[in-house]
Amino acid sequence: MLEKMNGIIIKTQDYGETHKLVTIFSKKLGKFTALARGAKKPKSRMAAVTQPFVYGEFFVYVNTGLSTIQQGEILDSYRQVREDIIKTAYAAYIGELSDKLLESKKPVPHLFDQFLQTLDWMKTHDEVTIPIMMYEMKIFEEGGFSPVVHHCVNCGKKEAPFLFSIKEGGLLCRNCHSLDINGIPMSNTLVKLIYTFAKVGLEQVGTISVKEENEKILRKILDAYYDQYGGHYLKTKKFLSQIDLLK
Repeated sequence: MLEKMNGIIIKTQDYGETHKLVTIFSKKLGKFTALARGAKKPKSRMAAVTQPFVYGEFFVYVNTGLSTIQQGEILDSYRQVREDIIKTAYAAYIGELSDKLLESKKPVPHLFDQFLQTLDWMKTHDEVTIPIMMYEMKIFEEGGFSPVVHHCVNCGKKEAPFLFSIKEGGLLCRNCHSLDINGIPMSNTLVKLIYTFAKVGLEQVGTISVKEENEKILRKILDAYYDQYGGHYLKTKKFLSQIDLLK
């Protein structure tokens, strides 16, 4: 069946001498992989529209097996992202995270919107680490392993102070602190931030201001949490660590 849809290229792979396999994150169909015939040819009309992070309008023959892209038009190339090595690294990271955690051909419109909002933010802002963490929290939920951030994961109480427990999968109140001697102390500000990251869309945020020490704590939590529950090795995360961005 021929389908018209908008989507973002989150992964490309050479296929034979002249073709590409591309993974598209679309609002209509979710994540899926399709064959782009001739996309490796420099003069092919498919070459430009099948570049990483391109947001395009695609006509796709959707099959139960491998789908085929018949035509594509660029809606936004996200040139500002692709020409900045730091932003490119972050975009590749959320692309790989989406590829690993999303089920094939399962629409997740709210998450697609957040992905697009994140790329839009990256086009016009130098500070991109907070939007990335906001997207991570939401895709953790879609992946089925989001932490409990609105009450104690053990007893349900909402009274501070809290620890964040990687082992227990979320916040622990004072009475339950003993469940994890390695829990990370959380100020009220940190609790509000991690809740906001999980529940609030980027489009609802005008400006983002987070103290450096709080950003480092949240980064540490999300990294350790994914390592514990994510289940997939991410090449892009290793690269980000190597350039001292995800420490």
